[in-house]
Amino acid sequence: MSLDFESSTDWAAIGEESLDAAIELRRAIHADPEVGLHCPRTSDKVKAALAGLPLEIREGTSTTGFVAILRGGRGGGTAGGNGRTVLLRGDMDALPMQEETGLPFASKIDGAMHACGHDSHTAMLVGAAKALCARRDDLPGTVVFMFQPGEEGHHGALHMIADGLLDAPLPEAGFALHISPNMPMGHVVSRSGTLMASTDTLRATITGRGGHAAMPHDCLDPLPIACEIVTALQTYVARQVAVTDPAVLSITKLNAGSAHNVIPSSVEMLGTMRTLSERTREQLRAAFVRMVEGIAAAHGAVGTPTIEQGYPVTVNDPRATDLIKAVATTIGGEGAYQVMPPMMGAEDFSYVLQKLPGAMAFIGAAPEGSDPRTNPPLHNTKMTIDERVMAHGIAVHCAVAERFLANGFD
Repeated sequence: MSLDFESSTDWAAIGEESLDAAIELRRAIHADPEVGLHCPRTSDKVKAALAGLPLEIREGTSTTGFVAILRGGRGGGTAGGNGRTVLLRGDMDALPMQEETGLPFASKIDGAMHACGHDSHTAMLVGAAKALCARRDDLPGTVVFMFQPGEEGHHGALHMIADGLLDAPLPEAGFALHISPNMPMGHVVSRSGTLMASTDTLRATITGRGGHAAMPHDCLDPLPIACEIVTALQTYVARQVAVTDPAVLSITKLNAGSAHNVIPSSVEMLGTMRTLSERTREQLRAAFVRMVEGIAAAHGAVGTPTIEQGYPVTVNDPRATDLIKAVATTIGGEGAYQVMPPMMGAEDFSYVLQKLPGAMAFIGAAPEGSDPRTNPPLHNTKMTIDERVMAHGIAVHCAVAERFLANGFD
């Protein structure tokens, strides 16, 4: 593979020039967060920032997400004389959390916060769209900017795909950036192959027979049965899942009872399951059903398991990862790109990567003077970033798009 294409454009400088506008947009989005598949105020802010640019806006019906299509002024390439097409993704939704950062632009919406950096992802993608539009005449292909809600557990990418927003034109590659407050500012980190885990939500009801806590022999107490199931699941992961193909299964909530002297009739269990392969995912799903039903039945109770399917494994195409590495080192120099181990978090960009080759990378956003190792992490009520990372993210987005349109994966 040859990745020696060098751009004459100083994308790093353009990223710096774009920073003030990106900060302004990011703060406006941060102060007004929206959760889920429908983020109309956020979408309106983005569309206002893109107004007047040579972009074709396409919307779906399932979400307030949309794509903005930039058709370059130069043909050529390998795709029927119309050039290649590349997709860049930015997610827009927030989390149902109460912000505790104390920032002057902190969330004004009770119970909602941009604790995962999606405000910066969106602002970076808008900055990249503006910068690439300014160089439209030199682009030998098409860029699809995907502004997506519903990443935080709502399958937003899958809804946008079902709405046909990634078709006509179908991109030949897709890329996404995700900030991290626990990585040094500006470092780009990724890996080829499996990057992030699948995720499934586990639920179960253990039904026994309630009664007086002073006479448990007249009842069928579901609580110790539920506790036995929790222990058995942990033992199963530790002893029957290969350490070379790891998994995490956490039961995070047991809900039962009403008083100190009442044995409840049932227990509700809630948890999550993460795997780095579909094979282990199916293995654990089967084990969860078997143990909930079997252990409950062994005690004369009834176990009713339910598995809510979450995101698939996020898998980076090695060619796309090499392209990101080449861009990161061109912009930031040697050492600006690092290889990371797989992580057990999940990401619905995995749906995009099932449809077309591509890659996601993380970009360090640790605030100046902080210790990345001890900073409040993603999904923390006190999570903050160094906003200067957005200049670097804009530059990486633009350079990735330009390089792919010029050379593809060659």
